[in-house]
Amino acid sequence: MALTARLSFIDTTENDDPEDLFAGSLGVIFTDDVTNQHGDASTALHYTSPHLSKPLRIELSDPKAAQDRSLFSHFLWNASLMLADLIEAGTLGLKAGGDTTGAGAGTVDLGKSVPVPPLKDFDIRGRSTIEMGAGTGLPSLMAALLGAKRVLVTDYPAPVVIENLRKNVELNLKDQAGAKDVEVAVEGHGWGELGTPLAVENKGAFDRVLCADCLWMPEQHGNLQKSIAWFLSDDPGARAWVVGGYHTGRKGMRGFFDAEKLREVGLEVERLWERDCDGHDREWAWDRGAEDLDTTGRKRWLAVCVLRRIRKDAHDDKAE
Repeated sequence: MALTARLSFIDTTENDDPEDLFAGSLGVIFTDDVTNQHGDASTALHYTSPHLSKPLRIELSDPKAAQDRSLFSHFLWNASLMLADLIEAGTLGLKAGGDTTGAGAGTVDLGKSVPVPPLKDFDIRGRSTIEMGAGTGLPSLMAALLGAKRVLVTDYPAPVVIENLRKNVELNLKDQAGAKDVEVAVEGHGWGELGTPLAVENKGAFDRVLCADCLWMPEQHGNLQKSIAWFLSDDPGARAWVVGGYHTGRKGMRGFFDAEKLREVGLEVERLWERDCDGHDREWAWDRGAEDLDTTGRKRWLAVCVLRRIRKDAHDDKAE
């Protein structure tokens, strides 16, 4: 099942411009193309899962300021769909390749040694979570509905972005039985800004840090790494789940996974692989040559990463 199969559009205007309708249908008409950003301020989204009591309604913000628009948080990106799918499949114990799991469960074995973790590793029940650069907040909504004990949804502290996130939380979690016992909050957080009251009060407070499509700004990689390390619990089982697309190019996003840079903030990669929108898995590659120049082809793939705090190996333990 295609990653985007659960999405449907809700036109919130009376606009019947044929050009607008055509533009919204490109991913269907030209089947080799993949739509990796969804919705706009006039087109809300329904995200439908057979495991939820009703579809989630995803509203999109309408930033007017150039700086706010440059964040591109006013779209739902495929990385968020992938992370939401992984959380659902891992929490509910869905079978990989099943008819109702979407592409997030992993549907195709390419016959290679791909370091994909067991789906159960994405079980969110009883976890405290914080999402970085949440945009529309879909992974956080899934976490809240599927049994997380605490969900903090954050994005850059632009009022229009934070207001829309709070709207999505209100629309989808109010009076929902699955979310009634979950502590949910929406707050602004600028990556790397660790002296704010929010950061000071929540240092090391989260079992899971969620990041979906936050890697396209290479100049912000260091700040994002600092925030992940800051909020991640010291518990050995704590993990950060990072999913990023290649729509701006592999070269611009791959530096986030640089082992030395991660080590500087006390993090390391536990798992890193690639999955496409149809559920094919393959090994991570630093460079894929001509494929990276193909804007249509590279939109199909996402990098999926599990980060943890650096562990001392047996050699280090003996040395002590």
